[in-house]
Amino acid sequence: MATESTALTTSNRLFLRRLLTQCLTLCLLVAVPLASQANDKEATRKANSGKKPVAQQSAKANTKTASKSTSKPSAKVRKVAKNNATEQRASFGRVAGLHQSSDELDLRSSVALVIDQDTHEVLLRKNDHAVLPIASLTKLMTALVIDDGNLSPHEMITITQEDVDTEKGSTSRLAVGSVLSRGDLLHLALMSSENRAAHALGRTYPNGLSAFVKAMNDRAQKLGMSSSHFVEPTGLSSKNQSSASDLALLVSAAYNVPLLRELSTSPGREVAVGRRTLQYNTTNRLVKSPNWDIGLQKTGYISEAGQCLVMQAKVSGRKLIIVFLDSAGKLSRIADAERVRRWVETNNPRSAAVPASNIAG
Repeated sequence: MATESTALTTSNRLFLRRLLTQCLTLCLLVAVPLASQANDKEATRKANSGKKPVAQQSAKANTKTASKSTSKPSAKVRKVAKNNATEQRASFGRVAGLHQSSDELDLRSSVALVIDQDTHEVLLRKNDHAVLPIASLTKLMTALVIDDGNLSPHEMITITQEDVDTEKGSTSRLAVGSVLSRGDLLHLALMSSENRAAHALGRTYPNGLSAFVKAMNDRAQKLGMSSSHFVEPTGLSSKNQSSASDLALLVSAAYNVPLLRELSTSPGREVAVGRRTLQYNTTNRLVKSPNWDIGLQKTGYISEAGQCLVMQAKVSGRKLIIVFLDSAGKLSRIADAERVRRWVETNNPRSAAVPASNIAG
């Protein structure tokens, strides 16, 4: 029994040893490839640890490119849009289609009227009965009413907050608190189209601004300006409206006042305001031109009215009243005046007005 037990024990030991050897061999065969694969992955991870994933790099690159490509153009787009909005803000005349009217002189103004002051002969007309905003041409009526009132030109007037433009937000060199004489305010209003000066003239009229506006409309009716209406003394409101035919009557009436002729055709003026001396100049470059003999003039502009100009001028020995409304560009009203002057000088049409068929009326 003891021999048998020993033999079995020995046999079992041999079997177990072989079994363990085989298991160890199999474990080694599996462990070596796994370790190699793990080492390969670790090496790859370390190699790529300093680099960003390609997809992430591409996305960020695209984001930067898009940001760079759109940042500046977006500013340009906003600027272009703003410019387009300004360009698209049409005047009343353009909205009404008046710029489509043609004429022999190819004027840029949609409304024009040229009349011989002495004979009342109409030399040229174009949409002359159209009623439109007249901008600072209003100041001619303001000046006429001030002259009618026989008010002292030496009375000192203070610019107040009431004179500040809330209609268009325009600026002025006459600060609130500035003190000027009525005569200086009238000069600046006519020569330099100074809005605060014009408003102060109306505000300090006897019984106030409302009485002044009433006087403006009453004067218009007396002159036969049946298509005209005024709501304030500066022309900043588009509700100040008239026609070329009516404005010819206003120019003729204002021309009969020597003071208004003098102030409106003044090329410049120094005005003492407090401790400062301000230099003001005319808004009409033709006043300084040797080619022109101008007896009275006034310019005007707001977006609703376009560029406007009225004048009394002597051309080829003829006294002419010239009215331009709703001109298309900043200098086009001046160019239109030059066209008219050359046309009159060339043709001297005392009895040859432009044929009505060639003029839109």
